[in-house]
Amino acid sequence: MFKTLVNAWKTKDIRSRILFTLLLIFIYRLGSFIPVPGVNTQVVQDAMSRYDLLGFLNLFSGGSLSQFTIFAMGISPYITGSIVIQLLTIAIPALERLSKEDDGREKLEQITRYTGIGLALVQSIGIALSLGQGFLYNANFWSYAVVGITCTAGTAFLVWLGERITEKGIGNGISMLIFASIVSRVPSYIIEMFENLFTTTTTHPDSLRQWWTIIVLAIVALILVVGTVIVEKAYRKVPIQYAKKVVGRKQYGGQSTHIPLKANANGVMPLIFAMTIMQFPAMIVQIVGTNTGFGQFYQNWLGQGTVIYYIVYALLIVAFAYFYTTISANPIEISKNLQQNGGFIPGIRPGKPTSDYLSRIQNRLTLFGALFLMVIAIVPTLVLSLVGQTTIFGATSLLIMVSVAIECSEQLEQLMLMRHYRSFLS
Repeated sequence: MFKTLVNAWKTKDIRSRILFTLLLIFIYRLGSFIPVPGVNTQVVQDAMSRYDLLGFLNLFSGGSLSQFTIFAMGISPYITGSIVIQLLTIAIPALERLSKEDDGREKLEQITRYTGIGLALVQSIGIALSLGQGFLYNANFWSYAVVGITCTAGTAFLVWLGERITEKGIGNGISMLIFASIVSRVPSYIIEMFENLFTTTTTHPDSLRQWWTIIVLAIVALILVVGTVIVEKAYRKVPIQYAKKVVGRKQYGGQSTHIPLKANANGVMPLIFAMTIMQFPAMIVQIVGTNTGFGQFYQNWLGQGTVIYYIVYALLIVAFAYFYTTISANPIEISKNLQQNGGFIPGIRPGKPTSDYLSRIQNRLTLFGALFLMVIAIVPTLVLSLVGQTTIFGATSLLIMVSVAIECSEQLEQLMLMRHYRSFLS
């Protein structure tokens, strides 16, 4: 990857794309330090320590939510809006027809954009109202309106930045903004870990063994990164053979190729869905109180760290992995396209046998991807809890960082290859 980056930097047009991407990311991080007027950030930070869901949103906003800056909502409302539109595309035939047309996909993107901006308005007002009157120094209608309008405008601006990065920069713009948000939080996590370590070793000289936790963290992080890279770059190649056609004196077709099916085609989406569902009972307990019957039951049987919690968490990851596969992949459509273009899988008859064969392969890959997400989400937490530490990189953040880095590296290689062919033809 570093060699690819060095070679890309030597090319003028690719270097311009890299600098343009870095400039927009710098603007994004600069806006993350501009606070919304009239907000008591201490109330926000206190709520952050009580509500895990707010901490999850704070990670995706690069710490902007804890300081309640103009980018406090981050790009999360747009991601939620895109998920909602994808689900509605399966349920509403009109949206499904739009998704199959070039102009229709542009309209769907516009609908997704407006949905995300609307969710940012609802989410910002909802957080402001749930935090109570202490959230604003002067609580009135206009103060809440300023919070809602400012945060909504910040999300709309981030969506615009992401589209510009996708169009004129490197990588997917939305993914790059999330990547920048997560990476910006890494130094603070590392500093906090070392501060806690130095405090412990200073007050308790016999606890020098705590330094071994640094080695454990480094080994676990290395294993997670290497394993994630291997799985993210793994493909299952389905061989495809095209029939020969004779038109006049020329022969067409007859090529052999393959369909690359990713080992973890769903990416991090099943993990995000499962984490969101697991946060709802905790939020209910934090609202009704831990002294209630439900609160006691949750802490004893369903709280984080219990056996039932990890079992339910794992089952949700598997369930959402299969659910997301059904809405993102269509073996019947692939089979029809192959048959229309004269392609077939060797040893498999065209039509329904081909779609059934592809479905079996996708189900196996989905199960493998779900098991991979289960391992990377649960096992590191269990291992590090034995040494009294928590993982620096959560499973979601680690997958996003590795996936975006791989995507950018592949795009740089493609741009360099295209430039090589253009110079050859000219």
